[in-house]
Amino acid sequence: MEAGANVWMRDKEGDEAWLMVEVVKKTDTELTLKHKATGKSFTKGLAAAEEDTSEKKFQDVELANTPLSQEDKEDGRDNDLITLPHLHEPAILHSLSDRFFRGKIYTWTGPVLIAVNPFQRLPLYEQSILEAYRRDGLLKAQGLGSVGEKELEPHVFAIADRSYRQMMGEARKSQAILISGESGAGKTETTKIVMLYLTTLGAGSTTTEKDNAAASAAGGEVAELSIMEKVLQSNPVLEAFGNARTLRNDNSSRFGKFIELGFSRAGHLLGAKVQTYLLEKVRLAFHAAGERNYHIFYQLLRGAKDADHAKYEFHEGITGGLDLPNFFHYTGQGGAPHLREFTDEAGLEYTLKGMRRLGWKEELIESVLKLCAGILHLGQIQFNLIDKDGNDCSEVADEKILGYAAKLMGVDTELMKIALTEKVVVVRGQEIRSGLTPDRASDARDALAKTVYGAMFLWVVDQVNESIGWENDGDVRSSCGVLDIFGFECFAVNSFEQLCINFTNEALQQQFNQFIFKLEQAEYEQEAIDWAFISFPDNQDCLDTIQAPKIGILATLDDECRLPKGSDKNFAKRLFDYYLP
Repeated sequence: MEAGANVWMRDKEGDEAWLMVEVVKKTDTELTLKHKATGKSFTKGLAAAEEDTSEKKFQDVELANTPLSQEDKEDGRDNDLITLPHLHEPAILHSLSDRFFRGKIYTWTGPVLIAVNPFQRLPLYEQSILEAYRRDGLLKAQGLGSVGEKELEPHVFAIADRSYRQMMGEARKSQAILISGESGAGKTETTKIVMLYLTTLGAGSTTTEKDNAAASAAGGEVAELSIMEKVLQSNPVLEAFGNARTLRNDNSSRFGKFIELGFSRAGHLLGAKVQTYLLEKVRLAFHAAGERNYHIFYQLLRGAKDADHAKYEFHEGITGGLDLPNFFHYTGQGGAPHLREFTDEAGLEYTLKGMRRLGWKEELIESVLKLCAGILHLGQIQFNLIDKDGNDCSEVADEKILGYAAKLMGVDTELMKIALTEKVVVVRGQEIRSGLTPDRASDARDALAKTVYGAMFLWVVDQVNESIGWENDGDVRSSCGVLDIFGFECFAVNSFEQLCINFTNEALQQQFNQFIFKLEQAEYEQEAIDWAFISFPDNQDCLDTIQAPKIGILATLDDECRLPKGSDKNFAKRLFDYYLP
């Protein structure tokens, strides 16, 4: 780091994370820098020495890599970040940015693929490109090298192909692909691309879809969908019930899912199983401005034909001039914005098409849609304050709306009224009933909606698994799983579910650190290889704060919930007393 060298300097005041600057003067304790574009000068002193290496570094300064020539870039010299002489935050960000603006959204970093969301459709997933990666993977598996003179570009197809080839190797080890990132990073779309590639490799035939389209157009008999097509058709159904618009993403998965694809000894796709966890049920009752509830509600409200409105009790005359999504409480809190890429009307058609192709009968589809409509009407129920034997209680403000909800959900109206306005406690076999205040009744209404929707979602997943699952476990020789984890987010008001979602992401980050840094460095030490310690943010303290036994946030919350007089105030006080004494 001598005078005239280019270095990166952290930009704490401007919009840039790092600035490229030139070293003007260097002493043992100080570095004078100059920003070429503005001519502004900076002075940096020594930072604290690294504990493991005792290496002296200047504060907020990192060495810059020598720029690659255009020819080197065309040859793919920047395809893998591991090849960078200096691998640190500014080097990674600069390389990813440079590649992104050259239309290259994928970059390797060793065995890990980094994807930068372009927020637009790119011609990177056409059949010809998929076929190129399939041929390349097949040749490499046979020890014959790549298709062309140079390696193919980094691509999500390459990750999927590597997983498939390793699964089909001599050891026949099952594989798993982890797709993670913050909300809006493109995880949902990447999952679909991986699924497309794996199902294509495992499909015995890919002509059924085209044959069905031709048969349908000619009025002929439509053949049963292949396993590949059934697996792919499950996506729109799961997205309708489990995805929603957030401030970052129009199609954000609000649940985690692990999709396991089962393959035979010959590598043929036998079916799939979907495991889901932690559906964001709190979204049923509340979502922020600019966001939406789950897609299925808007698809139903905007996509249902006029003839079906009476069936779902959607009466335009009572909306006060508002469109239906803005009228209903559960869909209008965020302003019911339209999606940017597709309409809710088209979304309903796409969802219904997926249901039918999975083999759902019309009566089954109708029951699901009625239940969704019933949940919407449930959210419209309001409560009046009444006095009952000297106690504040509540009554349903509009019996007609209660009737709509009970009818569509298939339950008795009187029993639903009791469930919403009364609390029943059983003590020694004896029922004790007490009335709920309007606020408590509203909470009971929202809790019922979340419980019903959560149960319906699990039932939808079961129906999907019944349609796409394999028949005999003994036929499955190995499997390839795809884990699509929900993204890290921090809202103005965060629910317990969001804490769990962010905790899961932190745990996955720790797993990534363990895989990429800690194990690699331990191996270097074991083999006595001379190496420089790589500093990285270790989030173990964050995990311990949440999951530590007895004193962690979750353990303290469990304990507080068991207390007869447990309260939010006491829970918060216990955490403050321990962590902020």
